[in-house]
Amino acid sequence: MNYLAVTSIIYIFANGKPQLDTFMKQFFKYVFASFVGTLLFSIIMGCFAFITIIGMIASTQTTNEIKDNSVLVLNLSGQLTERSEDNNIISQLQGKIGTIGLDNLLSAIDKAKNNKNIKGIYIEAGAFTADSYASLQAVRNALVDFKKSGKWIITYADIYTQGTYYLSSSANKVYLNPQGQIDWHGLSSQPVFVKDLLKKFGVKMQVMKVGTYKSATEMFTGDKMSDANREQTSAYLNSIWGTITKDVSATRHISVSSLNAYADSMITFAAPTDYLKYKLVDGLLYTDQVKTVVKKQLGLDKDDDINQVSIDDMQGVEDEENDNSDNQIAVYYAYGDIVDGAAGGLFAQGHTIDAQVVCKDLEKLANDKDVKAVVLRVNSGGGSAYASEQIWHQIMELKKQKPVVVSMGGMAASGAYYISAPSNWIVAEPTTLTGSIGIFGMFPDFSGLLTEKLGIKFDEVKTNKFSGFGTQSRPFSEEEMAYLNQYINRGYKLFRHRVAEGRKKTDNQIEKIAQGHVYSGQDAMKIGLVDQLGGLDVAITKAAQLAKLSNHSIASYPAPKSMFEQIIQESTPNNYLEEQLRANLGDLYEPFTLLKTLNHQSAIQARLPYYPNIH
Repeated sequence: MNYLAVTSIIYIFANGKPQLDTFMKQFFKYVFASFVGTLLFSIIMGCFAFITIIGMIASTQTTNEIKDNSVLVLNLSGQLTERSEDNNIISQLQGKIGTIGLDNLLSAIDKAKNNKNIKGIYIEAGAFTADSYASLQAVRNALVDFKKSGKWIITYADIYTQGTYYLSSSANKVYLNPQGQIDWHGLSSQPVFVKDLLKKFGVKMQVMKVGTYKSATEMFTGDKMSDANREQTSAYLNSIWGTITKDVSATRHISVSSLNAYADSMITFAAPTDYLKYKLVDGLLYTDQVKTVVKKQLGLDKDDDINQVSIDDMQGVEDEENDNSDNQIAVYYAYGDIVDGAAGGLFAQGHTIDAQVVCKDLEKLANDKDVKAVVLRVNSGGGSAYASEQIWHQIMELKKQKPVVVSMGGMAASGAYYISAPSNWIVAEPTTLTGSIGIFGMFPDFSGLLTEKLGIKFDEVKTNKFSGFGTQSRPFSEEEMAYLNQYINRGYKLFRHRVAEGRKKTDNQIEKIAQGHVYSGQDAMKIGLVDQLGGLDVAITKAAQLAKLSNHSIASYPAPKSMFEQIIQESTPNNYLEEQLRANLGDLYEPFTLLKTLNHQSAIQARLPYYPNIH
């Protein structure tokens, strides 16, 4: 309290009640005025925010007109995800750098190819990561297709990651900063093992599995890869790398053997002039010099501005090839872990394939008369075996009414292959990870933590022999393990039979390629688990053929979240925590989330190793 305030109070009390009454009246007047002012300010700011949100919504629904002589700019930074649903209004208001949805990216490239006002694509490759090389391959194929229209692609980067270089190698001209780098090292997989970590906390995993190659449980039971797992991992890594080098060789006119030699000689740390010599780039330029190159391509003078179009801008451009008809092909996106029901609160983790939701959605699509065919876009390493069976059933019901085609993304393995098997046709990228026909059961034993670490003791009274089954205060007995093994084997036989039915083979034929074995999409096609190689566009074309459609429109499902749902989602404190954990833990994030949700997972799983960890 300052001197003036002190003397004022002393004066008031010295002069009696009249002065006190006057003071209190003035006090409440100023308090009321402050309250009204704050309230009015809040109302005005609220109205402003509301108008801003409405404006952003309106802008997303407005049809954009592209100026003549424009360039589609692909600013590749951040995370490439299956769908762009994370780029919501609230994220934009908060100034967050959202993810790039594969759906929007492919749509933008396709629309740009067909738009006469867009003359080319400029790619600025930054810190860009993708969930898989299959997603990168889909984008690269779209860029190669774009060039077939006679239009050009120019790409530039300060540093090319192996993934961004793979994309950029499709361009007509590839430029690098004079002090830049190209990371080119090949592929490796580094599985994480947490057995000893769990041991420190007194936790042991009790595992039952079917399949020699079913390696998902090794993370909890071993400290290195089994011979079978090492064999299959080596096979699909070499298959994926073979596709990458073949694609780069085709567009850069560099032999595959040379590309492998470059990977073996650590060219990541080579002098930029060496990249020119190796024909990996077409020039070493600074940013302003690249702008000059783009202007020359457009026939612009030095002082002219470039008409730039973004991925978001392209979403408001009408698709000239998408016929507005009642013959609809529904593309249903199913990506993330397959679960029996989405966990909420602290245990929520990213996007999931919730069987309860998916089954209801597929039933609606089956009854929708405007939908003539369904493309199921699958990108998942599997999950709950029970949930997979429920989705399998619903797809079988859907198939009775209209064709179902599966488009595999980065992964469509184990439980994700389970739900793919009943479809009429399966399309996969050559670099897709698929197969892994096998299941396992995994039950944590916390007795070491509870009794030895924490000093908690247990006793037991029971009415029947197995009344205490399922307790985490003791390990399973041999007899209990035997019953569990019978249950797991029965689940595996059912999985195998579902695949045999879908692929029109015998159980014995499937058994020879099952056992939890993981394959690349390219290898999976050789053994009959996949019908065709290609991306989502190939799957849509096949669906149109099966439905005998001469023209059609395309609609994506599930529908995007409403503004209210977006607000609720973004207001959850756990979202921020998850973002920070993902950013700081890097490759350890997936194992961490697994440990966090361990007791909330379905006990019987049909899935890949929890995190392939491919670099």
